Amino acid sequence: MKRFSHLIALATVALSLSGLAHSADKKAAKPDLAAGEAKAAVCLACHTADGSRGLPSYPILQGQHPEYLVKQLVEFKEGKRKNGIMNGMAAALTPEDMRNIAAFYASKKAKPGTAKNQDLVAVGQKIYRGGIAKKGVPACAGCHSPNGAGIPVQYPRLSGQHADYTKAQLTAFRQGERGNSAQMATISANLSDKEIEALSDYIAGLR
Repeated sequence: MKRFSHLIALATVALSLSGLAHSADKKAAKPDLAAGEAKAAVCLACHTADGSRGLPSYPILQGQHPEYLVKQLVEFKEGKRKNGIMNGMAAALTPEDMRNIAAFYASKKAKPGTAKNQDLVAVGQKIYRGGIAKKGVPACAGCHSPNGAGIPVQYPRLSGQHADYTKAQLTAFRQGERGNSAQMATISANLSDKEIEALSDYIAGLR
């Protein structure tokens, strides 16, 4: 009887482990790019069909790390990040939808951008690469990499991003209007308007 009970217990554990493995496999399933493209059809008005260089007030999504895009969509849905349009758009998305959409945009090769104000580029470059020691502002390159490629999962790609969009986000962090990154809120709080403008322009041409 004891041997039989022991076998039953082992079988129960095996079934549990099998269920966990199946669940893990399901979570690790590859995103569906075609489904992501279809779901992203409603996004094209602002982000263009492939997330490329649309209006400068909207972010370029092409080539962005999928983990970062998923994080933003989740936070829009939860209301942690506020935006009248995106809060509504994300509300109807399932976790699977978010992974598929993010993978679709991430699969597109990002196109390079250009800086517009040569007088500000040098200032922006100095801040991006070396920070501002007297203000306690760290070098952006430390998290977003020297060429702006970012670090997957942790930090977004910045290179080539619209200067208008970057400027708006840094300003929103500084003013407390965007609250989904305590780190960026602290950094932006120590940047002047001119420094934000210089950084944004430099990042636009970074490659």
